[in-house]
Amino acid sequence: MRPPAVFADASDAERERLRDLLRGRGRRVVRAVMVLLSLHGLSPAQIAVLVEYDPATVRRWISRFNACGAAGLADRPRSGRPKLGGRRLPTRIAALLARPGPWTVRRLHRYLHRPAMSRRTLYRRMRQVAVWRRPKLVARGDPRRPAVIAAITRRLRLLPAGTVVWAADETHVHLLPRLRSTWTTFAHRPPIATPSKNRQLGALEVTTGAFLYRLGRRRAADVLALLQQLVAAFPAAPAVVVLCDNDSIHHARSVRDFVAARPGLHLWYGARYSPHDNPIERIWGALKTFIANAATTWPGRRRQIHAFFRTRSPGQLLTTAAPWTSPWFPSSYRQNFWNGG
Repeated sequence: MRPPAVFADASDAERERLRDLLRGRGRRVVRAVMVLLSLHGLSPAQIAVLVEYDPATVRRWISRFNACGAAGLADRPRSGRPKLGGRRLPTRIAALLARPGPWTVRRLHRYLHRPAMSRRTLYRRMRQVAVWRRPKLVARGDPRRPAVIAAITRRLRLLPAGTVVWAADETHVHLLPRLRSTWTTFAHRPPIATPSKNRQLGALEVTTGAFLYRLGRRRAADVLALLQQLVAAFPAAPAVVVLCDNDSIHHARSVRDFVAARPGLHLWYGARYSPHDNPIERIWGALKTFIANAATTWPGRRRQIHAFFRTRSPGQLLTTAAPWTSPWFPSSYRQNFWNGG
């Protein structure tokens, strides 16, 4: 059976700790409690006894609430002690961080001519304008990229009905696996052996869900073999367009002669240093995630690659590549890509 009443029991030290909480960072809450108790009919003297404040303080906050509402319970601006380093210190820090270099607190302290503050205080001031994180690697970029993309989009609109469009690219698949964080037991950390040789995965093409790939080395002969696969996959198409990057093997003389001998085959090049334009890069990322943390021989790696493509339907590969998000294709191609899946 519950007791009829429950009373708090605290030592003198705990009482002082509670009083510090009342006068700490939550003082605005205490002021709101004063107002609520006043709304329930308690006098300022009674409220002062409950919250252990002076009655004049309680009357002041009730009066300020009557004059300004809840906003009047906040602290008014006051001068206080000026911040160490001056008001312009965040601006000076931001100007230094805009310059390249591995900036640390120690180095910033030196470049700021050693202001009269501890490094811990400088760190707190830095947090107002900066965050600790790694730089982001970006492709070098092509100054002609907007013009190249506009030309590709314009030419795609002029293609005849039934044209097959492929996005081509190459990637390297190494025997040394791509390492990723994973859940492991406390007692066992999985060891991954480092092989002495690497193998490469050649070109891979994607259109509206159809997918062709070839294992080989980085050479023009493999590009020719892949182009033959693409032409043979859609023999009745009025035109076959292959969008690729500016790798030297795509400009080889044998490749150019092969394309020139087939009027229906077109090899178009995207902007330089713009791999993010090619939707097939997302499939490469999914493949490398699939084979991560698994060291094996080259036959074993080849079986993993075949298993990746064998267990994914054209619709799944199309969703992964999301070609409608590429700047190469006009917005009217979106519906065609969805239907192709």
